[in-house]
Amino acid sequence: MLQILRDNWTLLLIGQYPHGPLGGIVLTILLSLSALVIAFPLGILVALARISPFPLLRAPATGLVYMVRGIPLLMVIFWVYFLVPVLTGYPVTGFVTMLCALVVYDSAYLGEIIRAGIEALPKGQVEASRALGMSYLGTMRAIILPQALYNVLPSMVTQFVSTVKETSLGYIINVQEISFAADQINNRLLTKPFSVYLILALSYFVLCYALTRFARHLERRVTKKRAGSAARNSKVASASLPDPLPSEN
Repeated sequence: MLQILRDNWTLLLIGQYPHGPLGGIVLTILLSLSALVIAFPLGILVALARISPFPLLRAPATGLVYMVRGIPLLMVIFWVYFLVPVLTGYPVTGFVTMLCALVVYDSAYLGEIIRAGIEALPKGQVEASRALGMSYLGTMRAIILPQALYNVLPSMVTQFVSTVKETSLGYIINVQEISFAADQINNRLLTKPFSVYLILALSYFVLCYALTRFARHLERRVTKKRAGSAARNSKVASASLPDPLPSEN
């Protein structure tokens, strides 16, 4: 296994770059990160539409979330693979196809994560801001969303971990990520599939384990900050109470 790793580490890390297309672990991370960055604002829009009082916004967003979460990612990849060239009239690369599929998929999941973060906040904050004359969108932009997004940071990192693993499906449309690189190595060696795919599994494990530990670190920080804020609010509330009246003897 060490011999395989020593002879093919560049293919697993960066693919055939600079003498060919970028691939391997670098492309896996780039694809996952790009999908999450593009899907993030779309996820916010989905979340706001899901909690909207207007059925014309809420119904389509709810339908999108249930449909995307109810089908395998592989089906989304196939739909994008055959539908995008028909809509645009131009052929698209495997990278663009996989990116579009991941953006659609992650938008639905991020929308639900952000919606849960918004609904977990006290309802009184919205009522107080509206009483002060702030608009609904202003309340969301200035008060609700900053708190909700901070609270769901660990969940978004966890979604990034899931996206990293989901990129492995890209090899079926010739996206040269790390699974595709491992398949190339296996086709060349032929006699050592266990060792090759064990290296692949360990690569995914190390990458996802590091991200999971980072998510746990963020979760502890968020929990600690929320506990500190609650303690400060309790002290302020206690200090604002009037002094008790002296008792009469």
